[in-house]
Amino acid sequence: MSAKPVREYYGKQLLAKYIKEYSGGEHDFEGRGILVKPGVTDPTSPVTWDTLLQENEWAKDAKLVAKPDQLIKRRGKAGLLAINKSFEECKAWVDERMNKPWKVEAVEGVLNTFLIEPFVPHAQEDEYYICIVSNRTGEQMLFWHEGGVDIGDVDSKALRLDVPLEKEVTAEDMTELLKFVPPERQPKLASFFVTLMKVYRELHFVYMEINPIVVEPSGKITPLDLAAKIDETAAFLVQQKWGPNIDFPAPFGRAEFPEEAYIKAMDAKTGASLKLTILNVTGRVWTMVAGGGASVVYADTICDLGFSHELANYGEYSGAPNDEQTYNYARTILGLMLRTKRDEGKVLIIGGGIANFTDVAATFKGLIKAIKEKREELIAGNISIFVRRAGPNYQEGLKMMLTLRDETGIKMKIFGPEQDAVAVCPLALGLAPLDSIPDFDPDAKVIHTVSKAVEPEARLIEPRKFEGTPADFKAEVSMMSTQQFSKETRCIVYGLQQRAVQGMLDFDFMCKRSRPSVACMVYPFQGNHYIKFYWGTEETLIPVYTKISTAVEKHPDTTVMVNFASFRSVYDTCVETFDNHSDQIKTMAIIAEGVPEAQTRALVAKAETKGVGIIGPATVGGIKPGCFRIGNTGGMLDNIVMSKLYRPGSVCYVSKSGGMSNELNNIISRNSNGVCEGVAIGGDRYPGSRFIDHLLRYNDNPDCKILVLLGEVGGTDEYAVCDALKTGRISKPVIAWCIGTCASAFSFEVQFGHAGACARGMGETARDKNAALAAAGAIVPKSFAEFGKKINEVYTLLKQKGEIPEIPEPEIPKVPMDYTWAKRLGMVRKPANFISTISDDRGEELKYSGMPISEVFSEDLGVGGVLSLLWFRKRLPPYATKFIEMILMVTADHGPAVSGAHNTIVSTRAGKDLVSSLVSGLLTIGPRFGGALDGAASMMTAACDKGMSAREFVNDCKKNNVLIMGIGHRIKSLENPDMRVVIIKEYVQKHFPKTPTLDFALAVEQVTTSKRSNLILNVDGCIAVSFVDLLRHCGAFTIEEADELIANGCLNGLFVLGRSIGFIGHVLDQKRLKQPLYRHPWDDISYINDL
Repeated sequence: MSAKPVREYYGKQLLAKYIKEYSGGEHDFEGRGILVKPGVTDPTSPVTWDTLLQENEWAKDAKLVAKPDQLIKRRGKAGLLAINKSFEECKAWVDERMNKPWKVEAVEGVLNTFLIEPFVPHAQEDEYYICIVSNRTGEQMLFWHEGGVDIGDVDSKALRLDVPLEKEVTAEDMTELLKFVPPERQPKLASFFVTLMKVYRELHFVYMEINPIVVEPSGKITPLDLAAKIDETAAFLVQQKWGPNIDFPAPFGRAEFPEEAYIKAMDAKTGASLKLTILNVTGRVWTMVAGGGASVVYADTICDLGFSHELANYGEYSGAPNDEQTYNYARTILGLMLRTKRDEGKVLIIGGGIANFTDVAATFKGLIKAIKEKREELIAGNISIFVRRAGPNYQEGLKMMLTLRDETGIKMKIFGPEQDAVAVCPLALGLAPLDSIPDFDPDAKVIHTVSKAVEPEARLIEPRKFEGTPADFKAEVSMMSTQQFSKETRCIVYGLQQRAVQGMLDFDFMCKRSRPSVACMVYPFQGNHYIKFYWGTEETLIPVYTKISTAVEKHPDTTVMVNFASFRSVYDTCVETFDNHSDQIKTMAIIAEGVPEAQTRALVAKAETKGVGIIGPATVGGIKPGCFRIGNTGGMLDNIVMSKLYRPGSVCYVSKSGGMSNELNNIISRNSNGVCEGVAIGGDRYPGSRFIDHLLRYNDNPDCKILVLLGEVGGTDEYAVCDALKTGRISKPVIAWCIGTCASAFSFEVQFGHAGACARGMGETARDKNAALAAAGAIVPKSFAEFGKKINEVYTLLKQKGEIPEIPEPEIPKVPMDYTWAKRLGMVRKPANFISTISDDRGEELKYSGMPISEVFSEDLGVGGVLSLLWFRKRLPPYATKFIEMILMVTADHGPAVSGAHNTIVSTRAGKDLVSSLVSGLLTIGPRFGGALDGAASMMTAACDKGMSAREFVNDCKKNNVLIMGIGHRIKSLENPDMRVVIIKEYVQKHFPKTPTLDFALAVEQVTTSKRSNLILNVDGCIAVSFVDLLRHCGAFTIEEADELIANGCLNGLFVLGRSIGFIGHVLDQKRLKQPLYRHPWDDISYINDL
């Protein structure tokens, strides 16, 4: 979602800061204001009336204005302005209205945010009106010399100034705009508006209306009332200028829910798309729809069927969200749905078009988990669930839903692509019998046949004729209007999108192309190399280059670039291609979503000057059956076969939505002889190419007999198609429908899934555009549900007239299924190369032995707790994890003289890096250095388990000439104890439930120190026997499990982990001291020649 309205407070704050800066101090708009939110009357709140006044001392004695700041239009006429009041009067006025319902025209909402700002005394003639609106080619400024609440129909009388993208507006440009302003004020206003335009563009505003803007007698200019929208997708470019506090409130009349904020935050952390808007929290009809376009189609259908008052939510999930994300999304919707009960029950529609690349079964896993958790509540709430999904792995996904129904007893109906996308809606709403459509049958083969038309009307295909040549058609069209794809079209893929490339090659092979359509790939983050792909059953290599220039030079037959660069970098890659390679690259497909509108408009303008056509941004691409496929368009191979996309048909379509384009493939294949070509232009407000561009080239393609247009609410691009129909420039039958008709059912503005799917002006509603298309001669069904029927009627008429010949159906080509996909479908099995039971990074957050990383921190497990999870797959008690951390501390270092530290220091001084130096020290750990831990644990434990006395054990070792591991120290003795041992011993004796092995070792120490006082239990031995007692008696392990862990080397692991801390310290110390290469002194070496 792109254009977002901001509060007046934040809009004025931005203007106040940057108008002064960008005008070099010429204009000084203070922008003083106080934002008042709920809680100001609560003395325990951090923000109260007193604190607000303390922070804004200027308001104490000033005359002020108070008004709601909630995107409310015409506040003055609604009695929502307090003018020329003291602070106390404003306070009383706000308190009287805070959290109270209020009706503004047809919209009723709760007042909860207010703005208090200085009152500016002025005369009526001091008020002016200024508005800046972005469009495809630049900005338009609207000005009128009479502003204020009684301005009237400003659209009809305002003076206009168009400012192209590449032009910086000047004061001289304002002459005509300001002609009705007193001459003495014109220079000041012109200068202010020049600065305003700079700020508007630099901060990525897309709309700004100031009414009135006041010119005081002193010449000072002050915006009084402001409404503005900002391009949210530009945050990565200008978030620092916006500041951290800017917010995008819900429109007045629609309550904001914390669940919406939760989904929005989740959406921001993933490459998938997750959207949720609550329309009526007590409503009966809830939806969980995959795809931005499909989500609108379902909302339309529900409203068309008379249930707009019961539609509870709008939202979508798409872009291959993972299990955790779909689980959290579904759990959120179910929680809201179950918040209230209805006697007649509620329905949840889980729908979507035919996905292009999202694994349906994978997304269902999280959904199923959420439904199972809520099983009892769903049954108690009389909830019915209706499922219609299709796309990659949909069969497995729907089987899972059938199993869920059987296991839970929840009322569910389940359908696949054999039914139209919205066929479930009448069933869910009780308008059709539940048995009128058969459930999905996993064993049935999906067979698509052309539907039988019902008495088609000849008027549907009345011919139109254009008087003149195509060049005579006066309309703004892009270079895409003349581009045609063929079996020889080849492309460069930017980005390491191996799955998409393999899909394109599989499509090529099915279409019997002589060579792959993908010539090469570009990936700047690795050196030039090759990647292996399948070409049928054989393998082929696709080169990968680091530079676009290399790819273009080495593959002069490429004319298309499929650009998978991210929204952050796609602008630069496109500009580089347009500037340097436009003589060869003639089509650019931009896949990324979230490209800022300013960058998109700049790319469109540059592409036009360079003669390059654009598909996108925010597109899945396009497909020309039998010839060429862009990226993931058309979905998996089974859908390619089901929709007959391996050979050309007679119907060409253009759609905004990528997901709905695949649904169109399905609808067209079932109601005609199939698709000739189809393109999804993308859901942004300013797509690189528009409907008219593609419909014109389809019209000029002799193989195309029927044109299909799937538009949507927002924008005015459909009107260019109306002009082409009226003039006859489009002479072939056009079947058209604009989704988003449900928008008129809501009293507040709703931003649908696509960035451009929101009506912002006259004629932008879906109903307006459908009416205009019908009036122009397009065939417009009554609803999307009848779209396929109209296609079938026109197809049947043209066949009857002999304009569409019979196309012999070729043998369905077979492409071997990839092993990975076959395994996912459960068709083959193979043992995994690796098994891991300690960590999992596949979900929404990392897990250690099943514990999410957030819980690790919230429960303060510490290093010892993490080690216990990753080493032992157990959560040990706090005293045990504390002991582990003690071990790491006491073993961290033992000075620079020990062999490990010595090796580390020598390697560091030889110029080796940290890892190499660390490893050189670690490699010395063994039987003579650090290995005493394992040996001591083994010897002491074995003797203790045999029931030997300490003296018997010592005598036995002496008899067999065996050194007792863990006993003895060069320096420390009974008289000079090792404090490390003292600390460990006291902790263990105080906190461990049992210490038999430590007790045995201490008894051995009594025997050995009776012979010599330095034969004490050393730190290695103390750690070893204490750790044995910990594992054996903490309650987490059996004796056998504990012994196996010791045998596997976990004690040495503790020494390695702890000592690594010290070794790294020695590396950093030597580098900090800049020590030279170490050479051992001769006088410390005994040179012996006679041996």
